[in-house]
Amino acid sequence: MPTELQTRHRVFQGDARRMAAVADASVHLVVTSPPYPMIAMWDGVFSRQDAQIAPALAGGRPREGFERMHALLDPVWKEIHRVLLPGGFACINIGDAVRSFNGEFGLYANHVRILAYLQRIGFTCLPVILWHKPTNAPTKFMGSGMLPAGAYVTLEHEYILIVRKGGKRRFSPEEQRRRRASAIFWEERNIFYSDIWTDIRGAGQTLEGEEPRARSAAFPFELALRLILMYAIKGDTVLDPFWGTGTTTLAAAAAGRSSIGCEIEPQLARLGARFDAAVLGAMQTHLSARLERHASFVREREALKGPLKYRNRHYGFGVTTRQEQALFIDRPCRFAVRSPKDLVVAYDDAFLYGFPSVDRNERPTLDAKAVTVPPSTLPAPLQLKLF
Repeated sequence: MPTELQTRHRVFQGDARRMAAVADASVHLVVTSPPYPMIAMWDGVFSRQDAQIAPALAGGRPREGFERMHALLDPVWKEIHRVLLPGGFACINIGDAVRSFNGEFGLYANHVRILAYLQRIGFTCLPVILWHKPTNAPTKFMGSGMLPAGAYVTLEHEYILIVRKGGKRRFSPEEQRRRRASAIFWEERNIFYSDIWTDIRGAGQTLEGEEPRARSAAFPFELALRLILMYAIKGDTVLDPFWGTGTTTLAAAAAGRSSIGCEIEPQLARLGARFDAAVLGAMQTHLSARLERHASFVREREALKGPLKYRNRHYGFGVTTRQEQALFIDRPCRFAVRSPKDLVVAYDDAFLYGFPSVDRNERPTLDAKAVTVPPSTLPAPLQLKLF
């Protein structure tokens, strides 16, 4: 049976360009989304760091402003190279910008600029993911509408840049065990490892007022969770140098990974106040739905083609590949706040009780009063509204 799991989650207030609190080669995965250069809502954030940006934009020198904004992000990319273990991954969600200066409309390719710099400092660049992120606007075209040679295609996608520090990661025997338990389902893999994601809707970004919460613009929980399941194993440490409202930490906790966050706004860099019973319950529901979706897939597949060749040895349901036999989803069941910026999450095996296990005799005896048995049918996971 899987061993008891605990994860630790920390956030520190500071500048991501100088993360002294994070040791060299101590992080397995980075999942983050920085402020987007040349998106007007972020101009003030960048201008407060470099007083020459606002005059460049106001003076019609957009390329200078673009480069100055990226020069502020470059030291962060150097820092994540320092803190990543050899073989560790970084996943960076970034969008390009379109904007008019001097009467000319143009594209500012943030993803190209960042990828070029990441490669220059030693990262191995891997294929990117296009995240199709449609808006709800009834009129989506830009330019002159129906007339040729005057309209522009819509910009409804963002990029998830994926880079690795050095060659493939080497796993110790204990890490190999945790890696097998961290497997994803076959039908998930076909979605996760596609180069175009269309099934995750983005959240709108607003910068009304000067409140830090209004400027956080977090990416969806499902996006962070998916990347963590793809590129880290249980017990690994995930870093988000632009922590914001802590979406990456919540996804890491749900996935059984530890996390570190860096946040420049002191009002946001508070972790202890973000976890409560409702948050824990939302995580449990989301993970239960993941198991139920697989069970539904198996029922439909076996009804059409007969029993699957392999069985998961914990849950007893069919799986498509040998690598899924050891897959196990730990349920986050309780947490302890060590300080406002440091907490520990503990996990149990209560999800076992919703499915017929092949190895019933190997199940540990649990106090039934302490276990919440997942229902046999659960709705599809909702967008987590945790704050």
